[in-house]
Amino acid sequence: MTVGGWRGARVVDATAVTPSARILRLAVDEWPGNDAGQHVDVRLTAEDGYQAVRSYSLGSYGAGEVVELAVDEVPDGEVSPYLVRDVEVGDELEVKGPLGGYFVWRAGGEAPVQLVAGGSGIVPLMAMARAATDAGATASFRLLYSVRRAEDAIYRDELVRGADDGGVPVTWAYTREAPAGWGGRTGRLDAEALRAAIWDPARAPIVYVCGPTGFVEHVADALVALGHEPGRIRTERFGGA
Repeated sequence: MTVGGWRGARVVDATAVTPSARILRLAVDEWPGNDAGQHVDVRLTAEDGYQAVRSYSLGSYGAGEVVELAVDEVPDGEVSPYLVRDVEVGDELEVKGPLGGYFVWRAGGEAPVQLVAGGSGIVPLMAMARAATDAGATASFRLLYSVRRAEDAIYRDELVRGADDGGVPVTWAYTREAPAGWGGRTGRLDAEALRAAIWDPARAPIVYVCGPTGFVEHVADALVALGHEPGRIRTERFGGA
């Protein structure tokens, strides 16, 4: 049952995946399904009636009543610390969605697709990578994933397995500390690193960029400077939660 667009949801799985992030799977009442890249609003209600609402991207896509969120804790945040540290299987909350129709990918397009993620910005792009794998479209996909350190990469194991098994190819970028044996550079993504990792602008790829505001603005500006058409760059950014 929905009231004002809000649907009841129950936590059915909560798995720590990095020192600061958990993947949550929620069974949602009468969930209609969602496109890869969409998000939901999550509402928490305290015993005194106080409510907090935050938006979270979906790592899952398609039909079924279980949706997946990956939440990275924001220091001094109001909602994310609870979802990462305290919420337990069986707890109930509310979600509204699916939301968003611009930052989505649907099977059937012919253009190459470039995914660029910073930190927990991987979540909606993970849904796209999964959808591309299921659609047999991985040959036209590439993913560039920038993280501080290897242990901060949400979905790392799944991404590595997928790339090894013919899924979406992944290029890793480490901004603070690279793993042992790393032969590439370490530091903020620059134009040279982007040029080496992404589709050539002559291929007219659709580029999806998701991450913190500063990361998204930096990458989008660099892409335009490299010759990518601004109208083919789709961005989604987030702040504290």
